[in-house]
Amino acid sequence: MLELAEELRRQIARRITEESGAAPPPSPSADHLAAADAAIAAWAEQGEEELDLHAFRPLTPLQKLLADHQEIRERIADIHDRRLS
Repeated sequence: MLELAEELRRQIARRITEESGAAPPPSPSADHLAAADAAIAAWAEQGEEELDLHAFRPLTPLQKLLADHQEIRERIADIHDRRLS
């Protein structure tokens, strides 16, 4: 699951690069990953509110990736909590 979360992070970095109008590199740079981390953090803060606002509209490709990443991170946290119990 950790590998899946990391792959989604790289996909988010590539998607942000695409949406900025640049061609996505085969491997995201540190700057691209930092932008992905910022988007992931912003989504975690306001993602549920954003989903509520878009309840009747489809998510953008970037929003879908962010929602998928958040879901995987929540599943990882749940597994971790269960192991500590």
